[in-house]
Amino acid sequence: MTRAEIVVDLAAIRDNVRTIAAFTGTPVMHVVKANGYGHGLLESARAGRAGGATWLGVAGVEEALALRAGGDSGPILAWLITASDDVAAAIGAGVDVAAYTVADLDRIAETGLTARVQLKLDTGLTRGGASRPDWTALFERARAGELDGSWKITGIWSHFVASEEPDETINDEQEKVFREGVDEARAAGLAPEVIHLANSAGALLRPSSRFDLVRIGIASYGLEPARGVSPIPLRPAMRVVAEVALVKDVPAGQGVSYNHRWVAPADTRVALVPVGYADGIPRAASNRADVAIYGGYRAPIRGTICMDQFVVDVFGEPTILVGDEVVLWGDPEQGVPSAQDWAEAAGTISYEVVTRIGGRLSRRYEDLGGDSREELA
Repeated sequence: MTRAEIVVDLAAIRDNVRTIAAFTGTPVMHVVKANGYGHGLLESARAGRAGGATWLGVAGVEEALALRAGGDSGPILAWLITASDDVAAAIGAGVDVAAYTVADLDRIAETGLTARVQLKLDTGLTRGGASRPDWTALFERARAGELDGSWKITGIWSHFVASEEPDETINDEQEKVFREGVDEARAAGLAPEVIHLANSAGALLRPSSRFDLVRIGIASYGLEPARGVSPIPLRPAMRVVAEVALVKDVPAGQGVSYNHRWVAPADTRVALVPVGYADGIPRAASNRADVAIYGGYRAPIRGTICMDQFVVDVFGEPTILVGDEVVLWGDPEQGVPSAQDWAEAAGTISYEVVTRIGGRLSRRYEDLGGDSREELA
């Protein structure tokens, strides 16, 4: 082990994708944006493909092109195309690109290349996608471009507002509006290959939203998109580990770390963990999160998480030694904190916890076959 690393179990990603595909009975788009949610872009993509993912999903063109450069030749959707992106390069690489507006379609036509295009509809999230008053013009332009050979409309899709809250009525409203949009698109002469709406929570909790494809992001990596209501078991793929750098005794009344936001109420012993917020450890979890040391011993963070390090209380335990492994988060079935535990301690979501981790940490990949290799994060 290095001083601190992110350990990714590729078998977990592979198994999660396979399990979700079997449970939903629907082809899966494995979402690998944001460096595979912090798990590594190429490695996560390969694991997802091995688990049966027919599509990969990314936000930007650079991510899609990196997948192509890494050898992936299957269907990929890039859905957040900006004015400065090289859309021609994506089209030339056979990447499906998303269009939100007529202007997007015009820009695609200007490349002179025959594109694969997916139309995104805004059904209530009020983020990317075509607003309902603009659908008719978008569909008409899309059909005209098909007739003149500028592109093939390969998909129509949207995104839920609150699929992790299955009882929210906005889910019903969005699905109804989305179906109306698909019907209008077909009436305009479009015949997309795939219709998709469901993200991780939608795929697991809302069968009616699965359509032709489900987009699986956080669930691919073994984290529950809806806390405590997942209908299938998922195995976290990420484990973040470090080593104890120092152990010292602290007398009662002594403050710990910046601004002494924690003061020892009794004599104790603390251990120093050599990672901090520069590596993506949430500073907001100061005095709230805990770690596992020495085979599952739970040690709470004491005081402020610093840029490069933080301190945990080992309660005078003499068996905690310099060099012992510290698990910040991993699979809770192994008796260690989870990314969700850290998210709750920091007042955020597990998505942010796993995607922000990195900094100076190395990344190591493991598999059921026992192979592992390292790379810099």
